[in-house]
Amino acid sequence: MLRLLLLRHAKAAWPAGILDVDRPLAQRGQAAALLMGGYLKKERLEPDLAIVSSARRTQETWERVQPYLGEIEMRPDGRIYEAPVSRLVEVVREVEPGIRTLLVIGHNPGFEDLAKLLIGEGDMDGILRLGQKFPTAGLAVIDFALERWADVAHKSGRLDRFVTPKSLGSGEDD
Repeated sequence: MLRLLLLRHAKAAWPAGILDVDRPLAQRGQAAALLMGGYLKKERLEPDLAIVSSARRTQETWERVQPYLGEIEMRPDGRIYEAPVSRLVEVVREVEPGIRTLLVIGHNPGFEDLAKLLIGEGDMDGILRLGQKFPTAGLAVIDFALERWADVAHKSGRLDRFVTPKSLGSGEDD
């Protein structure tokens, strides 16, 4: 079985004169990233590999999540930034078979589209909430009854859970 952890970057700031790719996390985003890191550890959602968009806000999200996960290989991937769903599927399908649990940290609307494309069954409440909004620092846990990432396909996944900072009791989702 394969497990995909889709973590949208935490809330970013909008400083004047900064390119979108260079936007840092907002203070609220920093707290949300730490919260989600703690959740990953508590729930033993430990990836074998993390693939992270090259955008500053995703890298900063990873920096706050990583201490909760221990020594995990991280690969920055510029293809994830502003990626359409087809490119995100490509990134996932390229992962080597020895990786059983994959964490990808990226952006919307691509992540919401990817989750909708891959999920065929599972937690109905989570599927409904995900269909309405994939907020910053949201985490979709999708399981596949497959042996190779190359076989991931439309509706081949089962949503195990969809967790947001709000669902963990931390204010509002963005």
